[in-house]
Amino acid sequence: MRRSYVVDTTHSPGALLKPVALEGVQLRDRFWAPRIATNNAVTLPSQYAHCEETERIANFRRAAGREAGEFVGLFFNDSDVHKWLEAVGWNDAVSDAPALQIIRDAVVNDIVSAQDTNGYLNSYFSKERIVERWTNMDLHEMYCAGHFIQAAIAIYRTSGAQTALDAACRLADHLDATFGPASAGKRETSDGHPEIELALVELYRTTRELRYLRLADFLLTVRGHQKVGTKPFDRFDAAYHQDHLPYRELHEVVGHAVRMLYLAAGATDVWLETGDAALKRAIDAQWQNMTQKRMYVSGGIGSRWNGEDFGVDYELPNETAYTETCAAIASVMWNWRLLQGTGEARYADLMEWTLYNAVMPGLSLSGNEYFYQNPLANDGKHRRSPWFGCACCPPNVARLLAQLGSYVSSVDADTLWLHTYIQGDIDATGHGLEAAVQVTTEYPWDSTVRIKIVRGGQYGLKLRIPSWASGATVTVAGVRKPATPNTYFSVRRAWQVGDEVVVQLPMTPRVIRSHPALVHTVGRVAVARGPILYCVEQADHSASVAGLHLDVSTSWQVVDGSGELGYHKALKARGTHVTTTDDQLYVDWRRDAGIPINLTLIPYHLWANRTAGAMKVWLPLA
Repeated sequence: MRRSYVVDTTHSPGALLKPVALEGVQLRDRFWAPRIATNNAVTLPSQYAHCEETERIANFRRAAGREAGEFVGLFFNDSDVHKWLEAVGWNDAVSDAPALQIIRDAVVNDIVSAQDTNGYLNSYFSKERIVERWTNMDLHEMYCAGHFIQAAIAIYRTSGAQTALDAACRLADHLDATFGPASAGKRETSDGHPEIELALVELYRTTRELRYLRLADFLLTVRGHQKVGTKPFDRFDAAYHQDHLPYRELHEVVGHAVRMLYLAAGATDVWLETGDAALKRAIDAQWQNMTQKRMYVSGGIGSRWNGEDFGVDYELPNETAYTETCAAIASVMWNWRLLQGTGEARYADLMEWTLYNAVMPGLSLSGNEYFYQNPLANDGKHRRSPWFGCACCPPNVARLLAQLGSYVSSVDADTLWLHTYIQGDIDATGHGLEAAVQVTTEYPWDSTVRIKIVRGGQYGLKLRIPSWASGATVTVAGVRKPATPNTYFSVRRAWQVGDEVVVQLPMTPRVIRSHPALVHTVGRVAVARGPILYCVEQADHSASVAGLHLDVSTSWQVVDGSGELGYHKALKARGTHVTTTDDQLYVDWRRDAGIPINLTLIPYHLWANRTAGAMKVWLPLA
């Protein structure tokens, strides 16, 4: 069996956990498996069509002199093609898609044909723009390079094809010859949009070429000395692209949210390879700042439209939340790397929560429309689009779905770790461990997870108990034991084929309140069940969503949701509808204001898949 590792920590000295191959995880559930099938059948083909229609791929052919015409679109349009290509690469490991493989090879040839003999590759900086290369470090040259390197690695690991990987190495060699210490005659600067760092580390893991790891560390270390040398769009300061403080002294998440978390993911990769304690201290402080002061209840990040920025502590407005889909994906990437390094359940907990509640709202059920921003309240005018001029989010979602199996489990020397529960089969062969299990569950909708041993032997299981699962139990050999939330439950024995472990994760609906400094949610609560955040949407209510209040003493009902939103669980609750007399703007306050009403709450990730209408996550109290 080919072993395609998305983040290959096999030889990383700082990694506690090692990866399970994408081919070793077969998902058969009712949540993720249909999404992955749609990704293969609808999302990836439609995205390819958009890339051709918008001339993103033609830009490479023009740069190579194989087609007439000038560059079309935004200066970083190459990156959208690279992310799509990476998605197709990982998709090869989990889906039967011969037509996509043919397209993949053609696109690789188009891209590689545009590469210069010195290794440089960027279709925007061709023809008359050749003289502008590396003159403005906020024009995303390294960012685009990083995405190509990641695409090349995906294709190589899933198919063995070398063409893209060889081009990626030539490109990395060009970067290494150009950037580094001034004492070596190189340029002491980095890219305005981080991404290259994590790509170079993964290329090092693929080729074992130490220069790539050292370059990643240099590009990380040179930040914070205002050497990027540009003021983005003439209105943002150095913090916008994390160039205001040396990274090892940066203890907050700041600036452009996607840039910040790509940088944090790359820094975590460097830490996993070098053991740099100063990096880990900075990373820990950033994670704490993000999760406790600058993250939405959905796991979404980036509160400001201006600069796609984090904002300051507790600046988390709902209607104007930016919460870019790409930022949520970057958070998943970062938390996965932290999890591999530490084995701490809190990282898996946030990764899973973010997947369900901050990433998946960004994709329609049809698989061909997208949100760029993901507000937590809206009047119904915010709708998904089939594509964007700045189309970073669509292919990012596609590549994450193609990679999803890699986030389910990990191994150490003698233990299989299960981080999130999805029905399917896990064959964790490799890294000296021979373990295989079958998972049967309706998670995230149902509380029971059955883990059946498929390959016997003496090994351990580490089973994550989510932070919300108060009262969780694990039953082994007929003995039920309590399990502590936000930890891994450990069991080790000589397994026989057919042995079963049963995990019970109580899913009582729960009401969430916020820190009092979060002024946008004062007097309001959010509702969750299991790993799913809920909202109210106009399609389920005759009264206006703006006036809906929740009675927190309600007796919750968990019901099957409407078929038009696919299989899911909805919540029923008591509430009131409050408005003003004759719809006046202001009236005298009354304690008994409001008409009793039954509320229907749906999973937040499913909103905007029906008739346009208002939505809100945070509900005032009745």
